[in-house]
Formats: sequence, C-alpha cells, structure tokens
Amino acid sequence: MYSQWIRIGWRLLRPPTLTASITPVLVGTGLALQTHALRVGPFIAMLIASMLIQAAANMLNEYYDFRRGLDNKEMVGIAGTIVRDQVRPSIVLLITIITLLISLLLGIYIAATSSWWVALAGVLSMSFLYLYSAGPHPISYTPFGEMTSGILMGPVIILITYFIQTSTLTASAVVASIPIGLLIGNILLANNIRDIEHDHVGGRRTLPIVLGRTGGIRVLGAVFAAAFAILILVVIFARVTPWALLAFLVVPVAAGVPRKFLTAQSSDDLQDAFKRTSATLIGFGFLMFIGLVIGR
Repeated sequence: MYSQWIRIGWRLLRPPTLTASITPVLVGTGLALQTHALRVGPFIAMLIASMLIQAAANMLNEYYDFRRGLDNKEMVGIAGTIVRDQVRPSIVLLITIITLLISLLLGIYIAATSSWWVALAGVLSMSFLYLYSAGPHPISYTPFGEMTSGILMGPVIILITYFIQTSTLTASAVVASIPIGLLIGNILLANNIRDIEHDHVGGRRTLPIVLGRTGGIRVLGAVFAAAFAILILVVIFARVTPWALLAFLVVPVAAGVPRKFLTAQSSDDLQDAFKRTSATLIGFGFLMFIGLVIGR
C-alpha cells in the first residue's frame, strides 16, 4: 500500500523535471557568493519554493491535460497519475493548491528578508505558470513553451536568487543566467520531441510539431552548443571565474542526446534521451556551482 502511494507521489511530482528548479537556485547562489556571504535562510527557502512551484506546474499541467483529453495510459514518461493510477482530478488540483500556498508563504518570508519587489516577480511567475497550462490558449500548446519555461525557470529564478543574496542585480549575473535558461528550455523541447505523436493527436502545436521531429532535434543540438559557447563568453567578458568551465565535463552527455533521439526505436529509448537532457542540465548547473564556489 505504502509503496503504491510512493510510486504515485513520485509520478505526480516528476522528480526528473525538478532539476529545472534546483539548478537555477544553485547557479544564482554561486554567482552571489563571488561577492557576498551566503544567507542560509533565504537560500533554503528559495530552493524549496522553487521546487514546489515546479511540482505545482507539473501537477497543473497534468490536471488540464486530463481535462482536455490529452492524457492516456499509453503515454511515455512518468506523468499520468490520473489516467494510470486513478487519482481523482480534484485530489491533484487540491494538492496543487496546497503546494502553491506553501510556496507563497515561503515567498513572503523571502520578500520580507530582501525586498517586496521579489514578491511581485513571484506573482508574475505564478501567473505565467497558470497561463502555461490553463486558459483558452495555453502556452504549452504553442511553439513558445520552451522559450517561456526557459526564461521563467532560468534567468528569472537565477536573478531572484542572486538578488535575495546581494540586494542588487548586475549585467554579469544576467549574462551568466542565459546558458541555464537555454538548457531548461531544452528539457521541455526534449519532452516535446519525445511526445510529438501524442501531442499532435491532442491538438498541440509545439515547436517539434511545427518544425518536424528532425528539425526539433537539430534545434536541441544547436541549443546545447549555444549554452556551452555562451559560458565561454561569460568567463571572458563577464569576468566570471574560469572554474565555471567545469560545466564542460558534461559535454559528452549532451553530445549524445540528439543522436539518441534520432536513432530511438522504442519509448524506452525516447525516455532515456529525455533523461540525458535533464542530466545535462543538473550536471552543467552543479559543476558550474562548484566552480563558482572554488573560484570565489
């Protein structure tokens, strides 16, 4: 019984996607540590709040995908607690609301210890979270999902994290946030490449559907290359410590993802390619964070 609920909870939270919420907080904190001491309380609060918001976004997306008839038992991946595990949609929605309320309380604490401008940024982010999955024209049903998630979960979270540690924003922090935003957008792109047939039947017009499967994979590879190239420019022109280049250790993982998608013969192959995309982000972000800490 307990193992069943753990499995359902795991599927509901979609832990592999939480790398998109952990990584920007680490990188934003690492950038702040170049000039400031760590504020432990705000860091922990921001990390938890970011993960909760990502989890809420996953659950909200599942809820509305079910409402629109997009989800079914044959879908690839770990999502689908409603259609596979018969969890009532109302329960998923209730858990989503509770998750958002907890993150809201954490946001109030963060704003109270830094600036209420942070609260405004948080409210705007939550608004886009809703618009991503809900409303008459959800962003997730358009070719702009990757760009939206990349900006909100990349530069926005990194700069909020940086600001609550330093009480300021710098051009260097803005530029250094771009590679993470690109890699976060790539996670959604990989998800949409994996689900292209399923999404097409469901009426979505995601980027891989607009460009075609091969076109989507080419963009995926180009974005990987751009993220690593921009990191070099960040070190050269933004005067970030060269230790940040430790992130290049994940190049072999990233390089194999496009080929994995191109040669995929089964749903397991597609899921493996998606996991490697997620692993590239967390590896890149963690190694960049370690480099920033070493080079402070």
